[in-house]
Amino acid sequence: MRQTPDAVMIFAAGLGTRMGALTANRPKPLIHVAGKPLIDHALELADTARVSRKVVNLHYLPEQLAAHLAPRPDVAISDEFAQILETGGGLRAALPLLGDGPVFTLNSDAVWTGRNPLDELRKAWEPAQMDALLLLLPASHAIGHSGHGDFLLDVSGRITRAKGAPGAVYLGAQIIRTEGLADIPAQVFSLNLLWDQMIAEGRAYGIVHQGGWCDVGRPEGIAQAEAMLRAADG
Repeated sequence: MRQTPDAVMIFAAGLGTRMGALTANRPKPLIHVAGKPLIDHALELADTARVSRKVVNLHYLPEQLAAHLAPRPDVAISDEFAQILETGGGLRAALPLLGDGPVFTLNSDAVWTGRNPLDELRKAWEPAQMDALLLLLPASHAIGHSGHGDFLLDVSGRITRAKGAPGAVYLGAQIIRTEGLADIPAQVFSLNLLWDQMIAEGRAYGIVHQGGWCDVGRPEGIAQAEAMLRAADG
């Protein structure tokens, strides 16, 4: 079994309800930021990081996304047309396409500057001690995000839940081992269940992204992301 990831799961099945009218007739991953759809921003990261296997899950208005991805024979589609499975159930359903060993996961509703997040994760991955490695930013640096943050990071790099304390925001990019998914009885569930197990065992880690990040989950996130990209280019 591989100990370093060479497959990425790109989450693109969400309903995009926070986008309001913008997602009434199209899925959120097809919303344009800086001239191209969000899904293409995510795929560009995977291409640049030379990730061999790319899997995208589809649920809301899947025909539109499937048509957009059709010219990409290197991208496999994980079918959640009938039922959305959340992050944990969606990742488990895609395992036959992703293969064995740890995998990258990447949310499709964010834009990045600075170092390629998948390259950052790959460089920091230590398979002997890690079951998950999450990419983080201090909440004050996470554009488009509100709240205190998700995790605390100790001096060794291990993460714990922030539980309301000022912490770091999970940016939707990680490396994770998938073996524990088989032990979760629910069909529809969040990866938080698996993270909590890994945190309890001291095998969940985080690193801080060297660059910018913007959540494009709400309409105002489009302009914020484009401003961030312009500033980085300048």
